[in-house]
Amino acid sequence: MRTHYCGQVTALHFGQTVTLYGWAQRRRDHGGVIFIDLRDREGLVQIVCDPDRREMFALAERVRSEFVLKVEGRVVKRVPDLINPKLATGEIEIACQSLEILNPSVPIPFQIDDEDLNENTRLTHRVLDLRRPQMQANLRLRYRTSMAVRKFMDARGFIDVETPMLTKSTPEGARDYLVPSRVHSGQFFALPQSPQLFKQMLMMAGFDRYYQITKCFRDEDLRADRQPEFTQIDVETSFLSEQEIRGLMEEMIHTVFREVLNVDLGSPFPIYTYADVMRDYGSDKPDFRVPLKFTELTDVMRSVDFKVFAAAANATGGRVAGLLIPRGGDLTRGEIDSYGQFVGIYGAKGLAYIKFNEIAKGRDGMQSPIVKNLSDAALSAIVERSGAKDGDLMFFAADKAKVVNDSLGALRVKIGHEKGFVEKGWRPAWVIDFPMFEYDEEAKRWAAMHHPFTAPKDGHDDYLVTDPGKAIAKAYDMILNGWEIGGGSVRIHRADTQSKVFDALGIGEEEARIKFGFLLDALKYGAPPHGGIAFGLDRIVTMMAGADSIRDVIAFPKTQRAQCLLTQAPSSVDEKQLRELHIRLREPAKV
Repeated sequence: MRTHYCGQVTALHFGQTVTLYGWAQRRRDHGGVIFIDLRDREGLVQIVCDPDRREMFALAERVRSEFVLKVEGRVVKRVPDLINPKLATGEIEIACQSLEILNPSVPIPFQIDDEDLNENTRLTHRVLDLRRPQMQANLRLRYRTSMAVRKFMDARGFIDVETPMLTKSTPEGARDYLVPSRVHSGQFFALPQSPQLFKQMLMMAGFDRYYQITKCFRDEDLRADRQPEFTQIDVETSFLSEQEIRGLMEEMIHTVFREVLNVDLGSPFPIYTYADVMRDYGSDKPDFRVPLKFTELTDVMRSVDFKVFAAAANATGGRVAGLLIPRGGDLTRGEIDSYGQFVGIYGAKGLAYIKFNEIAKGRDGMQSPIVKNLSDAALSAIVERSGAKDGDLMFFAADKAKVVNDSLGALRVKIGHEKGFVEKGWRPAWVIDFPMFEYDEEAKRWAAMHHPFTAPKDGHDDYLVTDPGKAIAKAYDMILNGWEIGGGSVRIHRADTQSKVFDALGIGEEEARIKFGFLLDALKYGAPPHGGIAFGLDRIVTMMAGADSIRDVIAFPKTQRAQCLLTQAPSSVDEKQLRELHIRLREPAKV
């Protein structure tokens, strides 16, 4: 039997005989003495194989990378010059007395300690990739984070309740993953985008405090912080106000960071309204480590001669804003042009700028092709509102508000990180008072900004009928360093209010009954006031680990094309399975 893990044998064990199991990370032959670095989940220890033990030494000569070994030996001190301070086991080594090869390995496609690996290679050989110390550390960090959440929730009376994975397809903002029913021909289950409706019904059933660390599924375009299947810390409570829910969840995140990372996030978290952050940062999840802010200029530009600015400023839903870059006058023309190409990704048609060389000289001290088209009053307003100083530069965006916000907001983050404006540390915050609805120009109808079960702020019920665009929701997001890590709301608990929301969304009574009849019925039986939140566990652990992608903290993730390179999923199935599901595949359309 194993007496110790490899990484836990230290100077405290001098002279002891130990039995270890693990993988051979590397074998080195130094003039007749063989050294084997033996690795398990706790770390690595050096094994010394002396030729005096012939049978053992003969086996050691056969060892190659990733052979599975059993080693018995005595813990001895290393020669002082050979102590490795980077290893917990660096003061000692194991003088091997007995060696057993439990399982050999074929040559591996990469070394386990190789840090410069192509991601496709890593995902194809994920079992080997997961043996790497960084991946082992990431998944153990994930485990500790989950356990910290569970302990916190249990201590505060929350009950872990499982909800179904096969459920009804309901509109929640993304495409569902559909599962055909063999028993009910032509009908489908959907994999849940979230347990939203079920956790609300648990509140209606009287469970009062629910949580679940659960898988959710969304068939949407992927990026670094998205996966087709992801993990939520899902929470719902009854009889708590919006402020009480936020306070409790803030305490949970505080506790998790303190217990797992020994980090104090500070308290209380600052609170911003949606209107605040969109005005100043163009994003509802701004990275507050970047101190750069927008300068609002829409009103200033309505009467200028520069048509690009004036047209946007006078258009319904238009906006003109500036982004001041301290010492930005040092930017080269090449850099300025590259930033102009960058904002094009977000729909911007261009990126105007002004360099403030010597502000005291007025327009003569400003360098830009657009200065001649702006009045002295407009130029003075730009300087006054932004606080520009000599040597600064301001970028301008003028378009629909969404294009301005998206493009200038992304530029703010890009320049902030590239030019050293980012402040160190953790910057959590709450964003509250989201609009209930956003207008879908293509569909010509209102859409729920979060989901259609979010309650309006007190006094805003009438707006659901008279002017949905003015209705503010009891919704809140927790953000951290530019990522939304959690989002939630107080829910609608009255059937009449829910009907008004459906009406505003253009969901008629018949459609509402078909899609949400079970929820509407439950609302009639004395539903309590309730609300909750869902945190993205993958995102939180990614940030804690300092990883580049959530794929680095998920054991078996999908690629950005929603494929599993390890198992080669998705894959075709045989005709018999399709017939059982009453499915026939069409031939692909010819191009």
